[in-house]
Amino acid sequence: MFYTDFSMFGLCVNVFGAFAVDTSLFVPYEIFVILQTMKKHLVFNPDRFPIFYGYLIVVMGTLGVWASLPGQTVGVSTFTDPVKDALGLSRDQFSIAYMLGTILSSLLISRAGRWFDRYGARAVAAGAALALALSLFVASVIDHIAGFFQKLLVDHWLVPFVLMVLLFFLFRFAGQGVLTMSSRNVVMKWFERLRGRVNAFSALSVSLGFSLAPVLIDGLITRYSWSGAWVVMGLALLVMTGLVLLTFRDSPEAYGLVPDGKAGRPNGKAIEGKTLRSFEPEEAFRTRAFWMYALILAFNSFFITGFTFHVVSIFESSGLPRADAISIFVPMSVVSVTVSLVFNMISDWVRLKILLYIMIGGSLLAAVGMTGIELGWGLYVLVVGQGISGGMFAVLNAVAWPRLFGRKYIGTISGKAMSMIVFASALAPVLFSFSYTRLGSYTWVAIPALGFLVFMALASLKANNPRLPESAADSGK
Repeated sequence: MFYTDFSMFGLCVNVFGAFAVDTSLFVPYEIFVILQTMKKHLVFNPDRFPIFYGYLIVVMGTLGVWASLPGQTVGVSTFTDPVKDALGLSRDQFSIAYMLGTILSSLLISRAGRWFDRYGARAVAAGAALALALSLFVASVIDHIAGFFQKLLVDHWLVPFVLMVLLFFLFRFAGQGVLTMSSRNVVMKWFERLRGRVNAFSALSVSLGFSLAPVLIDGLITRYSWSGAWVVMGLALLVMTGLVLLTFRDSPEAYGLVPDGKAGRPNGKAIEGKTLRSFEPEEAFRTRAFWMYALILAFNSFFITGFTFHVVSIFESSGLPRADAISIFVPMSVVSVTVSLVFNMISDWVRLKILLYIMIGGSLLAAVGMTGIELGWGLYVLVVGQGISGGMFAVLNAVAWPRLFGRKYIGTISGKAMSMIVFASALAPVLFSFSYTRLGSYTWVAIPALGFLVFMALASLKANNPRLPESAADSGK
């Protein structure tokens, strides 16, 4: 049975859910036999693939995260000025539309996590990619749609405002939320002992891709205009939808395989080499560990979203040119990629709480840097701090959930965390904007951020791994 949902994404999941259920329930027996024969001889059949199929999953999962770019802050921020000007919206109005659309998406992402556990990665990721593609095509003519409704109804800024709320909801839900979550989780389900090391490759690739994104998108806008750039990105998402359907597979066990391609030694040092139970979602949500890891990930999302969304304005208010604002992501990404690569590689052996405190420390540096950005020195501190925090985000957002609570309900558990991450990112643009337009400086937003991070540092002292024995948990594994 299909899950009833009438949203664009729900419709896509319901359609692609057919690829993840028993086909014999829907087609005549003769066609079912033909489909099963075709499936047996497909090139992308995990148990017949020439190498361990998980390695292909790593590549395709990374491409899936790349494909979520139009729904990510770094993919939206470059469009801020041309789109708001085309629609006649102020910076505050555009930021509030972004906030409301993102908040709406955060309310549904937990449900998408349950879809992941129920239908599998292929149906959910394909549905998200298709929904994002269709949203981009609509966005490319949003000025014409707004003009039509303004003539039909009333010539008021609320018309384009409401339309942008709806578009931001689709962008953030399908892109930043569901496509990212499902693409990352499918990789985590194919690996255990090697999880950190394969995530190092994926995170490195994503960081490099996202660091180049503002420059590439700015080039598309310059060449094709903002509307043409969205069309190009939508066409790329259609291609990604097909690739997901061809290659994504939910878990190795479904094809008679084991995670990592072979069983590990029972006495191995990696924490995932041991047999540990998976937590039920409700059980996981009652632990301090879930909330501390989810909150620091949400803070990183809040901070980098606010900074990225207003990066041009932040630099211009400090007397720096637009070109410098776009290029700031390069040194920040160098730090982020280095941190992500190193700590992903060693995360299979390092205590999880150490990784948590490194991320808290990087976030503290970023917040301190924001207080001094107008004085010059803060920019360097901000780059280093946010680079560390962003690098650790790539580590913890992937390895923390299966390591803390197991693989069985990774969709539901990570979906809950993702809803918090998306909700935090929703608040950032408008709070950063109000800090500048109402208080006169972007630095004011950093003061409550510093207080929150001090709270995190203290509250995380008891954020132990609940899957481990008490003695090991007290050591922060």
